[in-house]
Amino acid sequence: MDRDGRRRNPYELTEDTPVYVISVAAQLSGLHPQTLRQYDRLGLVSPDRTAGRGRRYSARDIELLRQVQQLSQSEGINLAGIKRIIELENQVTALQQRVAELSAAVDGAAAQMRQREAQVHASYRRDLVRYEDVRHTSALVVWRPGRPSAE
Repeated sequence: MDRDGRRRNPYELTEDTPVYVISVAAQLSGLHPQTLRQYDRLGLVSPDRTAGRGRRYSARDIELLRQVQQLSQSEGINLAGIKRIIELENQVTALQQRVAELSAAVDGAAAQMRQREAQVHASYRRDLVRYEDVRHTSALVVWRPGRPSAE
């Protein structure tokens, strides 16, 4: 299943598919393989593992490695700070997904409510006439039972 909960083709490559061995991931990210191992130990980038415990990096992992390198070298942020930044970004992503889910649920509930409201309005009897309280008017009504009106 993919991140949206849908079934996907097991042979389809996505940005989350772990395909790169550590040497290729190091080359693609511009880092030394030992640096990748250190980042894995620190929990900055956690690649998937094969049955033999070998690391397999995805395209998303490679991008994250590049981001860690940029934050470390260009911005001067230490590894603990980078780890916190990554954790916060992951929380923001998860919260944005949750907000989208809740918005969809609210939209669905609102549509259901409008549909039920329309059903109630459609069920009103049309032969009934709205009653108006005559105490608030100055009109006088004369009623004579059994006599047809002179219209």
